[in-house]
Amino acid sequence: MRAGSSVPLSADQASIAETGVKAMIPTGRPFLDYVLSSLADAGFTDVCLVIGPEHSVIRNYYQKEAAPKRLRIHFAEQLRPLGTADAVLSAERFADGDAFAVLNSDNYYPPFVLARLRQLGEPGVVAFARSALLELGNIAAARATRFGALDIGEDGYLRRILAKPDELMLRRGGEVYASINCWRFPSGIFRACREVPLSPRGELELPRAVQLAIDSHGLKLRAITLRAPVLDLSSREDIAAVEQRLRDVEVSL
Repeated sequence: MRAGSSVPLSADQASIAETGVKAMIPTGRPFLDYVLSSLADAGFTDVCLVIGPEHSVIRNYYQKEAAPKRLRIHFAEQLRPLGTADAVLSAERFADGDAFAVLNSDNYYPPFVLARLRQLGEPGVVAFARSALLELGNIAAARATRFGALDIGEDGYLRRILAKPDELMLRRGGEVYASINCWRFPSGIFRACREVPLSPRGELELPRAVQLAIDSHGLKLRAITLRAPVLDLSSREDIAAVEQRLRDVEVSL
């Protein structure tokens, strides 16, 4: 497919895209199936899906139509779409004081990436090499800049989450690492999710809560620097390319 060309959506894809439930868009099968299968391949056993009250299609699908055998699926409701930090806070009961991972439902992360996160043994973040996102995934250069940049100390721990690379990073040259919301948190992150103020966009944003936890609560997050692809299903224009890339991926729930 040539860059800039478009492929018509199927009736099912268009119908689900209109609902805004991107994770259930068919890409051979519902996109979220691939995400969950990757988690199971990586060794995770319990998953909590944070959904809105209107997202009964997700609950019905995984409780009745396609109940997983390799994963135990739990649900938490985010009553209002107040942002990603609020979504994480919705899963506090599920975490029950244990460490837990957080990732987007509209991104496909390869199993080896998720396995590294699970095996880390301490709080951390997957720091994706921006050049690899462009070369190996479906993320275009203009979109990659939206993921900002991670300021990682010489000790390998995250210092700051930046909207864009700062002047020092640019002077140093080399690789820029980005977060695509692939985290391992301790239960203490919930305190920061409660305390974080609204962003200028009027949301409780997870990156801001993480920065608050680093600056005020002593949170230390190990950065796992990786060259790995991520498939991003942010818009309708991504569907055809993602479907093509997932065509040979075996799903086992």
